[in-house]
Amino acid sequence: MCDKHAAAVPQEAQASRRRRIWELGHTCHCPLVGVALPLPVLRKLVGKITGGKVIADDYEIHVGAVSECGARNRLSEALQKELERRYATVVQRFRGARTTEQVGELWRAAVASGDVAGAFWAGLTHPRCEPELEERMCRDLHMIQHQAGACARADINRFNAVVDENAQLTREVAKLQQRSAAMQLERTAEQDRHASALMQLRAQMVGRDSMIDSLRQELEQLRNTIPGLPSRERLLQRLHQTDERERALRDQIAELRRQLTQTQAQAQAQLAPPPAPEPPAVVEHVIRMPVRLSERSILCVGGRSGNVATYRALIERAGGQFAHHDGGLEDNAGKLEASLAAADLVICQTGCISHSAYWRVKDFCKRTGKRCVFIDNPSISSLQRGLEELAP
Repeated sequence: MCDKHAAAVPQEAQASRRRRIWELGHTCHCPLVGVALPLPVLRKLVGKITGGKVIADDYEIHVGAVSECGARNRLSEALQKELERRYATVVQRFRGARTTEQVGELWRAAVASGDVAGAFWAGLTHPRCEPELEERMCRDLHMIQHQAGACARADINRFNAVVDENAQLTREVAKLQQRSAAMQLERTAEQDRHASALMQLRAQMVGRDSMIDSLRQELEQLRNTIPGLPSRERLLQRLHQTDERERALRDQIAELRRQLTQTQAQAQAQLAPPPAPEPPAVVEHVIRMPVRLSERSILCVGGRSGNVATYRALIERAGGQFAHHDGGLEDNAGKLEASLAAADLVICQTGCISHSAYWRVKDFCKRTGKRCVFIDNPSISSLQRGLEELAP
């Protein structure tokens, strides 16, 4: 049937058209079917032609298909159609070849790139494919299949190694998952313990706040039951302030006495002491003036801070007890009234005192009838004159 069909086609037409699969040499069918058609596709085509499910193995299907390609029949026509559809792009590229050499160059390029399935089909069926080129293409494909087999074996070995490694990693991952699950359970239990402890602490804080509120209410009730409690608290605070002031004054007196004793001892220890320096005129005046302040507390309100020591010496030489308040500059203004109450006589230096302290001193002395002398100039001589006014 194949010879009759070939005879019916003119010789020039045969030279210009592509060959069909049944027109190729028998040695080309085996590599063509094996390389150009995947086994699932081949099995599907055979099952479609036979009208049922193919139970033969892959080798039997391959051998049967190669045998059927030697003649034109339903299977060979189906294979021809599938190959044309599958490699239409490659066939179109090979159409540009006008000579056998050009077909050979396209084939060598396909071998170099590694994509030989479509080029093998397009080259074998090309009108300019001579027997020599056909044989060379079959030899090249044969060697490519050997190399592909070696590569496939290497790939299989690598695949098996990867499978073993994957199995080991799978076991390790399972162990890690178990450890992670155990750690998650432990952390969950710890979080539950912390949450329980937090709830207990919150309950304790609520109870403590309730107790504090209850104690505050009881304290407020107790305060309401005691008459004049705020006034008593203020008086107690003033008493504490007066006690502190008295302790400070006693410490200052003791320090001055100690310094005086040391000075007298040094003077007596000198064999030929030089003539004593003339004491300040203020001190001599205080010594000479007929002021009797013995055992009386003299409060000096205001004055220069650098003259406080001289103020103290003057008053203590006269036998009085010195007390000082700066009028609210550094000393607490609330202590002024307590200091006024503790003093027997008051000297108010109006030139170095605040207006508020001035009016408080004046008002206190007017209400209590306490003797008070107001001095405009904070000098030593002005203080001397104030002491003379205070003398009886």
